[in-house]
Amino acid sequence: MRREMGSVRNAALAFIVPWPSILFYIVFLKLYEPSTSEIWRWCSAHPIALVNALFFFNVNVLFWVISLLQNNTWLIDLYWTVLPVMMAHYYSSHPYSQTNLWRSRIVIILTWVWSIRLTHNYFRREEWQWGAREDWRFADMRKKYPNNWWWMSFFAVYVSQQIFLVGVCLPIYAVHNSQHPWTALDYFATLVCTVGIVFAYFADTQLYNFVQKKKLLRELGAPTKPNLEEGLWAFSRHPNYFGEQLWWWGLVIYAWNVGQGWTFLGAAVNTCCLAWVTVLVERKMVAEQYRTKEYKKYQETTSVWIPWFKLKPQIKKNLKKT
Repeated sequence: MRREMGSVRNAALAFIVPWPSILFYIVFLKLYEPSTSEIWRWCSAHPIALVNALFFFNVNVLFWVISLLQNNTWLIDLYWTVLPVMMAHYYSSHPYSQTNLWRSRIVIILTWVWSIRLTHNYFRREEWQWGAREDWRFADMRKKYPNNWWWMSFFAVYVSQQIFLVGVCLPIYAVHNSQHPWTALDYFATLVCTVGIVFAYFADTQLYNFVQKKKLLRELGAPTKPNLEEGLWAFSRHPNYFGEQLWWWGLVIYAWNVGQGWTFLGAAVNTCCLAWVTVLVERKMVAEQYRTKEYKKYQETTSVWIPWFKLKPQIKKNLKKT
């Protein structure tokens, strides 16, 4: 009962927290005129700076205060799936927005599909509870730095997320900052984004089904497999990460096509971060004694991200030597 009440409370909280930014932007759109106050002129002339300011106050500061009160950073995990959609609509509706209608519509639709997929996976993994637990990496850091985590979390959890989220969404800004006509490269970008979303969905679904089956077998006292090595996971140790990267780099192709190639920086930073996360995940897997031997064998025969055919352990060792 207490868990259910906590979930309801967190659900209400999740719906309330973005409203300061939403209301500010609604007022801005309603009252916007080129000759209005200096702050309105600044908001209209600096869309990226404005989204960073709203992120800082409404996410970094507000989410951080809430995390201190709840002793849990769960909100940022949920909003990782929501904020890109909000930014897509922000950039598309900004007074200075200029865009190709089809490119804008397709990117917004794809962003919604990506968000629905990731949000569904989040709640499915959390057993449809709101804020039941926080990311294991942040939980580990909380234990590692018990006396300083209250202030460290502001930078490690929230400021860092601003860099990643605003950065990876820069191509969405580029799409809404150019009227460049639709070309064959846009079709390619659409294909890459779609494949990334579909690939990540099937990878996450296969992982979810494996975990659920494992739980059931343990309850029955039956033997279980230590690692998932079937389906997409037979060709990549992290196919869900691969699909996610395809999605973000697909957006970069849109931006490149409209002459805003510099926006690749956000996707590049995100890829570097995910590479480090991959290292942390694999260290955790190897550290679990019941699967250490099997996972090391899995590492020797299976590609890290990019799906590829299985290698025999000896062949992979020879390749490393050369």
